[in-house]
Amino acid sequence: MSSTVMKPTTVRFDEGLRAQATDILDSIGLGLNAYLTLALRQLVNQRRIPFELVPAQEEPNEETRRAMVLAEAKELGLIEDDAVSFDSADDAAAFLAGL
Repeated sequence: MSSTVMKPTTVRFDEGLRAQATDILDSIGLGLNAYLTLALRQLVNQRRIPFELVPAQEEPNEETRRAMVLAEAKELGLIEDDAVSFDSADDAAAFLAGL
C-alpha cells in the first residue's frame, strides 16, 4: 500500500487574476487547490501542457470600436453607406488622382 505525502506549497498570484479564477472555479464546484492539482496531474500524465495556450484578446480602443459600429450599421442598412465604389482599378486610380 502506497501513501501520498502532501506538502504545502506557496504559489503567488496577482490578486485580480486569483479572484477571477476563483469565481469561475466556484461556479463549477472546484476550488483553486483542486484545479491546480488536476492541472499538474494532467501535465505529468500527458507530459505536455494540457490545454491550448492562447494570447489574451486585445480590446479595441474607442476609435476602432466606433468604426466597427459604423461599419456594422452600414452593412445592416441602418445608415446610408456613402463609401465610393469602383468597377475597375483604373476608375479608382482616376478618383484618387482627382483628390
